[in-house]
Amino acid sequence: MPPSLDITALPVLDLAQLDAPRERRQAFLDDLRQAARDVGFFYLTGHGIDSRLLSQVQEQARAFFALSEADKAAVDMIHSPHFRGYTRAASEITRGRPDLREQFDLGAERQVLARDPQSPPWARLQGPNQWPRQLPQLKPLLLEWQQAMTSMSLRLLRAFAQALALPEQAFDGLYGESPNEHIKLIRYPGQAPGQGNQGVGAHKDSGFLSFLLQDHQDGLQVEVQEGRWIDAPPREGTLVVNIGELLELATHGYLRATVHRVLSPPADRERLSIAFFLGARLDARVPLYPLPETLQREARGPASDPDNPLFRDVGWNYLKGRLRSHPDVARRFYADVLVPDALGA
Repeated sequence: MPPSLDITALPVLDLAQLDAPRERRQAFLDDLRQAARDVGFFYLTGHGIDSRLLSQVQEQARAFFALSEADKAAVDMIHSPHFRGYTRAASEITRGRPDLREQFDLGAERQVLARDPQSPPWARLQGPNQWPRQLPQLKPLLLEWQQAMTSMSLRLLRAFAQALALPEQAFDGLYGESPNEHIKLIRYPGQAPGQGNQGVGAHKDSGFLSFLLQDHQDGLQVEVQEGRWIDAPPREGTLVVNIGELLELATHGYLRATVHRVLSPPADRERLSIAFFLGARLDARVPLYPLPETLQREARGPASDPDNPLFRDVGWNYLKGRLRSHPDVARRFYADVLVPDALGA
């Protein structure tokens, strides 16, 4: 565990410094490496995503959650073998307990993969999204945002490679033309009497990089040291960035995937957040990247949960997480893999 006793707030990094003169650019790369190793979370400014686009995405997310229950149920995730669609509050499970949030999950808009009897079960994850017919502008807007976020996040990932003294394109082969992009629109209702405060239970993200667009309501907390949590309140114009477990695995634990959670808002409020997750191709296998000796000595090894082990095979790792989080969809479309040890569990 890094020496984080003095960390009381997330660092703030400016991605625009990648285009600065050499000394300032190197200072940014050094700060990026330190933030990702010591905290695993930071605020990102200078990301280049148009503020109007971010506002429109938030407006459309609110419009989606304002739809009737019947309209949202028409795009329920239970209809999708690709784990796309709407999830009611308390339907998704984190560490065995229901999360008090409703959400709408989207992935890259791609055709179903051709399969044969030898195809791995994770091949079923690729396919089209579900879209509510009542909001025709939602699809083009979110796909535009997805494209902008993918371009920005791949730029940041190349900065990580340089910060680790790796070739700038070191991670490119994991993505190719089909990175595993994932969007969540998330609404946390205010706590009802007798409810707990688990908006989202304590967890690590499983992919490479995660980005969060927050509204004005607090709730996100980061465990900077075992048992010690700090708040990550909304900051205007920023995205919250955190390291996923696969990037931690790829760097032998030099970069840190940090446990985090979201507390439910008070009864008279709600919280809206929009998450973007960048993952590798489903058919990729994550290598162990050779770090310089000075950095390798500081690597801690990946801190994999023994009850939820990491796989280097991206498709299997992603499918495992989906099956755990959405047992109803798993039972409907993946009954053939819900057997002991099928996923190494």
